[in-house]
Amino acid sequence: MDRHMQGPGATPAGDDRLTGLLEKFDEALELLTQARDFAKPGKLPRVLDTARRVLLQPGGATALESRARALEEAGVFQGTDWATPQYLVPSLATHSLKSADPNTVVVESLSELRLLAVAKGGYPHSLVSAEQAHHFLTQVMALNLWLLFGTPSEAERETQGRLAQIPRHLFHHLANRIGYEHIIDKLIEEIWRIVQQRPIQVDSVKQMITQIAICQVDPDIDLGASGQGADRLVSSLFGPTQASREDPGLEEYRERLASMDNAALQGEATGFARAMHDTGLVSPYHPVLLRYLLDQSDHLLAEALGLSSTGRDCMMCYRELVLALIRGAVHPATPQAVYGLALMLERGILYQPPVAPALWRQLGLTLSEWSQARLNLALGEDVSPRARLLEGVLCMLGQPLGVGQGNNPTCQSARALSMWAYNDPDYLLQMVAWAARDDEIIMHFEGQAISSMESLSGVAQSLPMDLDPVSLIVVPHLDRIYAEMGRRCADREGDPHRWVNPEFHGWWSGRGFRINVDVATGQLFELDDFLRHFYASYHPFYNGNQPVIHPQPAGIAVTDSAARFIGWHAITLLRVTLDQSETMRVYFYNPNNDSGQDWGDGVRVSTAGNGERFGEASLPFEQFASRLYIFHYDPLERGELAQISQEELDRVTQYIHRSWGADRIPSAELQANAGPRPQDY
Repeated sequence: MDRHMQGPGATPAGDDRLTGLLEKFDEALELLTQARDFAKPGKLPRVLDTARRVLLQPGGATALESRARALEEAGVFQGTDWATPQYLVPSLATHSLKSADPNTVVVESLSELRLLAVAKGGYPHSLVSAEQAHHFLTQVMALNLWLLFGTPSEAERETQGRLAQIPRHLFHHLANRIGYEHIIDKLIEEIWRIVQQRPIQVDSVKQMITQIAICQVDPDIDLGASGQGADRLVSSLFGPTQASREDPGLEEYRERLASMDNAALQGEATGFARAMHDTGLVSPYHPVLLRYLLDQSDHLLAEALGLSSTGRDCMMCYRELVLALIRGAVHPATPQAVYGLALMLERGILYQPPVAPALWRQLGLTLSEWSQARLNLALGEDVSPRARLLEGVLCMLGQPLGVGQGNNPTCQSARALSMWAYNDPDYLLQMVAWAARDDEIIMHFEGQAISSMESLSGVAQSLPMDLDPVSLIVVPHLDRIYAEMGRRCADREGDPHRWVNPEFHGWWSGRGFRINVDVATGQLFELDDFLRHFYASYHPFYNGNQPVIHPQPAGIAVTDSAARFIGWHAITLLRVTLDQSETMRVYFYNPNNDSGQDWGDGVRVSTAGNGERFGEASLPFEQFASRLYIFHYDPLERGELAQISQEELDRVTQYIHRSWGADRIPSAELQANAGPRPQDY
């Protein structure tokens, strides 16, 4: 019998090293258990260090799973976020497991083993049920499937060393105890949830689909009845059409195209277009077809892009430009350029006079050495840096709400890029040209020029690399300019975003400004007045049914699934309207790569199913207002403040008091220590 399949507590026969380590571990755990609360921090390092060495041994995870209850009762998780397993967020486990801090990796691993013991019925827990623990673990496994199949990357080896083996040992143990079939189903569900939002960056999604494909053909992995919906995802990348169905390879597929008649080519074009628009993912075979059709037929080219009458008209009006964009940007290594191009044509933005000439400039743009090196370093050298950047430009113009900032504090810059792509595409193209060609962007703040090269530093401590091609080049410049604008407002009373946002994002940002937090103390400030102004400015029932004309910058207080304050975050308010169930909803852009979040107290951000367009997040108006702390408005278009009922405002206020505002209520003591100040978002 495979040693991983033995029951909890079993250790491999003859493994004296593991046996010796477990004796030391049990001794250290007993000392921690006996210690009083004030003395536990001094006893904990020995427990964690021994646990680390146990986890590196075959069978170590099995042995520690059997000690899960003793670990928790001894106080290993005491005083940490892991002490409340019912509030743990699966997506955050990734960061802990990739940490360079051994204690963080070990505590996260011990927490997973504890939940495994709960899920398998070996440890009845007072805070989390077996079903909840099982659900959490399948999500963690699905989000980190690379730990099961991949070897440590160069970055992991550099930052973690041998520590990188612990999550892999852990995940093999979890997979064997839980079963691959549960993981695959959860993974498929997670992929569909993410692709519904149509992010620009889809490499991680494609990697997850590749792992599913590997599982499907691995004879050692029994998926049982799981994997429903996997075929659609796998085929979208590896065989969307009749001629590519068995994944023949790019060269073989090229040869097949040359022998096809018009009807067969039509079938290929339709198949690729359907798969692309169904998932937002593009197969490497799709560019091969598109480049072949350049010399064949405009009709088939439009079919392969999946264009409606709007997109076809736009393509034919700007035919030479479209063909040049395909030649310059669409390659098997840059397949997402196909989707970006299709959606850009559907938007009809080429009809705006400056956009077509700006794209011709982009096609011939000479990139600086710094820009070329940065693109090659982050995205590889399979194609030229110019083609990489052109792919990024097409994707951003086609998917303005798909821009993500990764795990970086650059939400302001990501929001600006999204807003310009959405509202002012030729301005975005100008920014790209300046940054990529000149290594400098100059913006103006209250009439004074600010150079990105002369500014001291930005919000981000280091240059972010996990970004799309346009963001890779432009965000470092925008980040420094944004920070410089903030520095120029540092001595002004109140929140600097009052002055920075309109200058940074564009003239359409309302000059009216409201904030419900006192900057000096962090206390809630004039909350009732703030909410009345927000309702009067944006709620159609109180503003004369005036729709949002231009996207508006706003700031939210982000909370976790327990409604606890996490931090301040920049978003874009896009539109406010009734959904299909007659609920008034706010639709907004969140510059994360995943907008679906649980903010606690019943506030769950929706990304699909409530009238959202691709890339939008939404909440009922009251719930959105309860997480809002900054907004802009046109002071000349205010609605009727007096019409909003106090009962409606009280419901929003209660949401705030139960979440991020709990320790910011003015009458409470020690408000000066209530957390980060709002100017830090």
